[in-house]
Amino acid sequence: MIPRIDACSLRAGDPLTMDALRVAAQEIGFLTLTGTALDAARVNQVIAAYRAFFRLSEAERRQVDMARTGSNRGWGAAQSEQVDPGANPDYKQVFDCGYELAEGDPVRQLDLSVYADNLWPDRPEGFRRVVQAYYADALGVAREMLRGIARAIEAPEDYFDDKFTRPMALLRGNYYPERPSWAGDKDFGIAPHTDYGCLTLLATDGVPGLEVQTRNGRWLPVEAQPGTFIINFGEMLEMWTEGRVVATLHRVRGSEQERISVPMFVNPNHDANVAPPGSGQVILAGEHLAKRFNETYLHLKT
Repeated sequence: MIPRIDACSLRAGDPLTMDALRVAAQEIGFLTLTGTALDAARVNQVIAAYRAFFRLSEAERRQVDMARTGSNRGWGAAQSEQVDPGANPDYKQVFDCGYELAEGDPVRQLDLSVYADNLWPDRPEGFRRVVQAYYADALGVAREMLRGIARAIEAPEDYFDDKFTRPMALLRGNYYPERPSWAGDKDFGIAPHTDYGCLTLLATDGVPGLEVQTRNGRWLPVEAQPGTFIINFGEMLEMWTEGRVVATLHRVRGSEQERISVPMFVNPNHDANVAPPGSGQVILAGEHLAKRFNETYLHLKT
């Protein structure tokens, strides 16, 4: 059973809510979150913006094709990612945007792909405005959740705060078409994987599709209507917390219905050390994330 948590109760430190969060973090790796600043209307608005983009002609989408870049900003065509080397490339399309450094930020001089400039299409009208506004508010929701996670692992509430001042947060629109007639056992909207970073805040249009692998190996459907978020934790946070937060395999096979989902992948500053505390190791978040991106996006594979 996936715990269901109310954001207001989480902020208040309600004991039952904190118990549910500990179970979600330590045993399941997933939860659903309600009562955030992003209500159903806001989620439907950003989903409509992504849907309008994915309905543009391929020629228009290719004007912001990330395959022409050395980063993961802009549109990714079907079969441009392969999250599982044992499966075929994923048949979904994506649109990615990330954290925008200020013009005078000294980190710009490092020319890091994890902070690449975003690519924005000319159409649909208002697309950039809607997506950027959603990005800012989703990041606020995620920061609140990180404070809850800190309390759940018995760390100071502000433990993560100074590690997320330039977050390598990636907002994505996923477009899953109807499952293709040619799809076989190795074909997925997204193949089984764990997320690479810390925390994922997922909004969906309500169409089923996401499945989570339970500890006994079964695949459990997880659904949420707009305004309710599915949250899961990634391998970076599992490593960083010495396994006190777990990352769980999940996948999307696809169905007879097209589906749009909007995940916000929340990751710390590029220079945050995400090695287990006290280990004496240094594992820089930016290097870890860039390595995993290079293994996934076909145009970045080396």
